[in-house]
Amino acid sequence: MEFTRLAVVYLHLIACCVAIGLVLTSDIAMVRKLITGDTTRSRSDSEHLDQLQSTVSRALLALWITGIAVVALDASVKGWSYFENPKLQAKIGLVLLLTINGVLLHRTVLPLMQKAGSLLKLKPAQLHLTVFAGSVSGVTWFYAAFMGVGRPLAWKYSLVELLAAYPVMIVGGYAGMLALTAWARTRNDDETQFMEYQGHHQPMSAAM
Repeated sequence: MEFTRLAVVYLHLIACCVAIGLVLTSDIAMVRKLITGDTTRSRSDSEHLDQLQSTVSRALLALWITGIAVVALDASVKGWSYFENPKLQAKIGLVLLLTINGVLLHRTVLPLMQKAGSLLKLKPAQLHLTVFAGSVSGVTWFYAAFMGVGRPLAWKYSLVELLAAYPVMIVGGYAGMLALTAWARTRNDDETQFMEYQGHHQPMSAAM
């Protein structure tokens, strides 16, 4: 039983690491594009989004399977009182949110991003939805991982106390990305206007 649980927990950890690594690298790439003002869309970007969507979905499925297995093994030893653990409840709630948000990303957000190619080209409503869903995804993956390794937190804090920082982090991430996107869009508009101004005020010799 002990070695079986260890193997399942190890697979659970690998799935979590894969998903977090992909989400983190994708978020860093998006922020870098906003900072550098890169609004071009390439075939590799579309392929990356497809791969990200597929791999994270599989990792989430693996988390569900291995997570249910670990819970079942622990509950078989500790009984129904095991489910009264606030940390376990927090983990289950976070994974449920990841799943719901993952469906939103899969069906709505990623297709919008593939079509637009950049956050800067999204309409306001689409931008807010994309940034919010992305913030929920990034924060929830890291928060769930923290709950997973936070064994000292078990039975020590209530569910409300364990999740107190969660909405604050989502709001912070959402506001930060909106501010960065607004700054990048303003800079991009200024650069576009400057190029148009130069194009309309070329010297006569250059125009000839």
